[in-house]
Amino acid sequence: MEKIRTIHYGVGYVGAEIARLAASRPNIEIVACIDTDLVKAGRDLAEIIGAAQPTGMVISSDAGAVLSSTEADVVVHCTRSYLPQVVQQLSQIIEAGFDVVSTCEELSYPQLQYPDLADKLDTLARAHGVTVLGTGINPGFAMDKLPLALTGVCQEVRSMRVTRVVDASRRRLPLQRRVGPGLSVEAFQERVKDGTVCHVGLLESAALIARGLGWELDDLSETTEPVVADRVVSSEHFTVQPGQVRGVQQVVRGLKRGRVVLVLELRMALGEEDPHDAVVIEGTPPIDMVIQGGIHGDQATAAVIVNSISLVAAAGPGLVTVNDLPIARSLGVA
Repeated sequence: MEKIRTIHYGVGYVGAEIARLAASRPNIEIVACIDTDLVKAGRDLAEIIGAAQPTGMVISSDAGAVLSSTEADVVVHCTRSYLPQVVQQLSQIIEAGFDVVSTCEELSYPQLQYPDLADKLDTLARAHGVTVLGTGINPGFAMDKLPLALTGVCQEVRSMRVTRVVDASRRRLPLQRRVGPGLSVEAFQERVKDGTVCHVGLLESAALIARGLGWELDDLSETTEPVVADRVVSSEHFTVQPGQVRGVQQVVRGLKRGRVVLVLELRMALGEEDPHDAVVIEGTPPIDMVIQGGIHGDQATAAVIVNSISLVAAAGPGLVTVNDLPIARSLGVA
């Protein structure tokens, strides 16, 4: 089996989970690691991913040096959520001649909010003969690729509602912070305005669904509201009193000919008692699917990224979305 050689750019919490999984795969060989955090730089990758033995793979903070001197196939990029913050990193990777699989949420469908940057990345990728993909669990699967896959058994689709409910108290600290636990409603609203409290990528998921179904929407809008505690709720990191915010609820609605045809609802809060993922399709035939307990975000993000590496390595050049590739599949273990 010919191995796909990967460079891992960003080995924070999620990046480390991705590298840990990639290191276990027989078809993948990690050949270099990059992280601009000087606390990680100079350390063996084993320390970051919890491997029992040193790997001999030293994390470097010098992206330029690694990208210019390493023979590899795909760069697994896991740094920031907002495209303008990572476009220079992505351009540097592309110019070095590597395919890219990235967790950047806005890269999942950058044509929506950053058409100029999308054109720039697509042109650059084609010029260098590489493929660029943004994906993950959400966006990338739970609220876009999975619902679209379910429409494969429908003769027609008239509307769709996708719901994801996450008990944030079971998730890592950075995600818990992202939902605003313990804030007043007023402070929550200010944090929403400055982008420090919210989930990134829900609009992109809606746009991916609309594109996949061939819908030209008249309007696509998003609302973000606090989930307020009516009792004391707590996690390992936060205790929330009644009247304080325990999470966030974001809703995206897509209108076509004055009718709501698409609703994506994401609720992430401490103390959610019924976490789940659900897809309801009004179509022929109708579909009503529920995943009890929901899909674990961190584990699933690592899986989607690693399972997409071979797809990206085999794809043609340019900026692509999950709509353009087959469904990523896992490695079967009997």
